[in-house]
Amino acid sequence: MNKKALLVISFGTSYKDTFEKTIQAIEEDLKTAYPDHDFFRAYTSRRIIKKLKARDGIAIDLPAEALEKIREMGYEEVLCQTTHIINGFEFELTVKDLLPYSKDIQIKMGSALLTSHEDYLGAVEAVMGSIPPLKEEEALILMGHGTYHHANAAYPCLDYVFKSEGHTNVYMGSVEGFPYIDDVVKQLKKQSQIKKLYLMPFMVVAGDHALNDMAGDEEDSWKEVLKNQGYEVEIIMKGLGELEGIRKIFVEHSQKASSLQP
Repeated sequence: MNKKALLVISFGTSYKDTFEKTIQAIEEDLKTAYPDHDFFRAYTSRRIIKKLKARDGIAIDLPAEALEKIREMGYEEVLCQTTHIINGFEFELTVKDLLPYSKDIQIKMGSALLTSHEDYLGAVEAVMGSIPPLKEEEALILMGHGTYHHANAAYPCLDYVFKSEGHTNVYMGSVEGFPYIDDVVKQLKKQSQIKKLYLMPFMVVAGDHALNDMAGDEEDSWKEVLKNQGYEVEIIMKGLGELEGIRKIFVEHSQKASSLQP
């Protein structure tokens, strides 16, 4: 009987409480879906791996390191599932790092959260199901990470899907790519009835970006920028990994995982 491994690959987090609610919750759903696979974890952030080792003595592998161990332990099949939001730099680098091992092991790789149109619809449903119904004078602002990779197009696409599904008071922004917070403010100004804003991270983990760039007290945080525009602001500090509908999409992607070919 073939030895099978499940490798769940995340950016990572150094916050224990949000790890348990998000990354670990996704891992548990995947473990439940594959009871005949042995579980392994990897992070793509060297900074977080280094911090966990120095602060807590916790050792977490990079994806290639984990796969090397899996190979040495005699596994013949490995299912890799990322918990990244988009198929951007982190996803591409992970595939590149894992590709050489496909000569020795059968490797399948599941895609990031926002890949197909159905994924966008599922994400919209999951987010809207996790918040109270928006009143006419309220809006939801979502903070994505953003990137200069072309996969950043996923964020304005998601904004469009929210609106095409009837959620006209939902706005997608990102920290490091379009639409920026200034772009979001421009759109908000066109809706004169909006007085109150809910701010929520569109990230698997509610970590540094959510705590500081979104909800921090510095004048350039999204919370302060929007308050200075005259809006009442309420924070929803919840990572996407806490939402069952989001975790379901990752499980579905693992079931559709494609083989890596050397």
